[in-house]
Amino acid sequence: MPITTFNNNMNTILVTGANGQLGSEIKTISNEFNFFNFIFTDINELDITNVPNLKKFFNNNKVNYIINCAAYTAVDKAETEIKKAELLNVAAVSNLVKLAANYKIKFFHISTDYVFDGESNEPYIESSTVNPKSVYGLTKYKGEIEALRYTQSTVIRTSWLYSTFGNNFVNTMLKLGKIREEIKVVNDQQGNPTYARDLAYTILKIISTINEKPNAYKPGIFNYANEGACTWFEFAKEIMEIAKLNCNVIPIKSIEYPTPAKRPKFSVLNKTKIKESYQIEIPNWIDSLKNCLKNLNKNE
Repeated sequence: MPITTFNNNMNTILVTGANGQLGSEIKTISNEFNFFNFIFTDINELDITNVPNLKKFFNNNKVNYIINCAAYTAVDKAETEIKKAELLNVAAVSNLVKLAANYKIKFFHISTDYVFDGESNEPYIESSTVNPKSVYGLTKYKGEIEALRYTQSTVIRTSWLYSTFGNNFVNTMLKLGKIREEIKVVNDQQGNPTYARDLAYTILKIISTINEKPNAYKPGIFNYANEGACTWFEFAKEIMEIAKLNCNVIPIKSIEYPTPAKRPKFSVLNKTKIKESYQIEIPNWIDSLKNCLKNLNKNE
């Protein structure tokens, strides 16, 4: 377990999946929210699929909020690794929720635009019909159902997540842009690129709000993504332009780039609910992409 200096008068936030994109971004900005204690865990510190270990952890640690960033996110591998995806995206959520209910802990769970089929012509709202077309999407939807069995759960659906950490579309494009003269990118799938650091700030701001004013808490499903929509091709072109890479991006159709898992063709999310419920301001995706690339340069 990570060594943390605790102030017993402060509320504690447990972050699971802390080595992933979102968990890493929460860790990066956690010092700005120093009125909370943070416990950051990944599978080596806390296996959320192991119920006896979880019970022991919650008996030994007073936790007020859980942010569950742990997930099986290998979208294509999930088509064959169904049991692994179910274990982390469904069973583990059920484990956490039951213990959250026992200890009266508020639970924040991250979900995905892949719960939708992508056939809509207008941005999805939280009550839009769910119809996942992939194993990954289906397991994430089942995880939402488990989370929402508990009345103190918030499910946040996000999309096209990238960060300054790990493998993601931005880092892949930057690598390819440095070694190739041209790349082909799909131009018939539309969504909202989302900088994980923006989502991290939003979650911690919401928790800060309800920590001060418990009556401000509104459990349920919320959409969060950066403002503005684009295709993967447009996203890639913007990355090359901002990074000043001389790599020609060529638009192609999804049929020319077949993948084991079907992607939603349109998964733009309507964010009105989260903005109005918690007075959240959401940056435009291009501004956030510029911030991410600046942060990547600092890290280098």
